[in-house]
Amino acid sequence: MQVKKRLYIGLLAVSLLIVIGLAALLWYLFANRALLINQVVLISLAYVAAVLFALLGLGILGIVIMIKRSKSVPSLEAVTLWANEMLFPMALLTGKFFGIDKEKILKSYISVNNYLVGNKKLALKSSDIMILLPHCLQNSECKFKITIDVENCKKCGKCKISDLRELAERYRVKLRVATGGTLARKWIQENHPKAVIAVACERDLSAGIQDTGELPVLGVLNCRPNGPCINTDVDVAEIERALLIMLSKGGL
Repeated sequence: MQVKKRLYIGLLAVSLLIVIGLAALLWYLFANRALLINQVVLISLAYVAAVLFALLGLGILGIVIMIKRSKSVPSLEAVTLWANEMLFPMALLTGKFFGIDKEKILKSYISVNNYLVGNKKLALKSSDIMILLPHCLQNSECKFKITIDVENCKKCGKCKISDLRELAERYRVKLRVATGGTLARKWIQENHPKAVIAVACERDLSAGIQDTGELPVLGVLNCRPNGPCINTDVDVAEIERALLIMLSKGGL
């Protein structure tokens, strides 16, 4: 199901307004105190808060501008990333307050992230890209451990790992399988990719995107016909589309 990007952006904006409101309340409570030292401190804090709020607002505006233009704005990327990281937890709390399903918010966040990353026109070489998969894609009855080496897969066809191996071999990109965030970070640190295509559920995928910082990540949600973390599935064609976005004119 497609989730509109405006949901997450709207929650970011509301979160910023809530933070500004709390700051204004603190200002009001302290401003009535007559001591000069308090007024000096409050004025200094007000200037700092004003700069902070301006940067957060600019970050949200930057996301909107880049989505509207369908083009990345390099001068706004840093402040956009920073505002996103700062307001992400607040956006989740705001959504919870308004009764919005967390999974829906995370889908909207991933959609916004993918749109922004896709508009960067990365044009990478295949050797610079890594596909990162969750171990739950592997058939639960399989005896071959692929988190150590994905080539241990025997291509029996009982899960999508064999199809993904063929895709990675065809495009000559790195393919790794992780059991969780710790191993995922290990693969990234060891392989030094310039971009990652990650497959996971909403929770793990959004956490992974947050964790990688400036490293471009295109997220692909898995399907869970048997529930979470067991015999999950993924659309291989969607991963290939993500690959083509990152390759563009970069070449193999």
